[in-house]
Amino acid sequence: MSPTLSPQLKRALADRIRYYNELGIYDFYRREIHAQIQIQPEQREPLPKTKVAAVISESELFEVATKPESTLSDPAQGLLAIREDLGDCTRCRLHKQGRKQIVFGVGNPRAELMFIGEAPGADEDAQGEPFVGRAGQLLNNMIKAMGLRREEIYIANIIKCRPPGNRTPERDECETCSPFLMRQIATIKPKALVALGAVAAKTLLAINAPMTELRGHWYDFRGTKLAVTYHPAFLLRDPRQKKEAWKDLQMVMKELGLVALTRTPE
Repeated sequence: MSPTLSPQLKRALADRIRYYNELGIYDFYRREIHAQIQIQPEQREPLPKTKVAAVISESELFEVATKPESTLSDPAQGLLAIREDLGDCTRCRLHKQGRKQIVFGVGNPRAELMFIGEAPGADEDAQGEPFVGRAGQLLNNMIKAMGLRREEIYIANIIKCRPPGNRTPERDECETCSPFLMRQIATIKPKALVALGAVAAKTLLAINAPMTELRGHWYDFRGTKLAVTYHPAFLLRDPRQKKEAWKDLQMVMKELGLVALTRTPE
């Protein structure tokens, strides 16, 4: 008989099981052991799956593995449930390094197209919305050139807190935060994803390759088509690449049945 689990231990196990689920692991196997596993809430690395199953009954396993949004048919309500689960997140070091607020995501909960960037910057951290600074203005122009409005799509980032000095997110920060993004994607169910920049592309695809190799192809991401293009911030630094980014967007437009424009977004 499995020992009774405290609410704190259930929550800790739930975090780890959800982590496995986001990696595509749903099968857990029981192994008879007698030692009780002690889990501290602040620990975020996954435990061996054989030991997780050893201290939790099948009914409890189903309970903690079920995401709160999975029972909601309305994607808007599902996103609210994910945001509530995220809470005032302290899961990685970024909450102690000067962030003002969590930048969850914005847009149409039923969007056919979803853009995924790297991390919030100073403007995003101040306003609580992704892509509102100079790079965001360029992204707005890119969306408009595709024949869409910002309100029609959904925008999010790999991580939801601004790294100090806008540095590149560390691998462990991406691994800690990205499961919430995966849940957002699963709730919205877009027809196409666009990864903006190398960090977003490499995190989503688990491919360590240069942008020149990642661009120009469709990838299957958990049943959704994913394309890669340059981050708008990079395009501001090197405007010569705007034409290449426009080619990527035209590939996305063709997939979604949008009317292609001939003008490169400024």
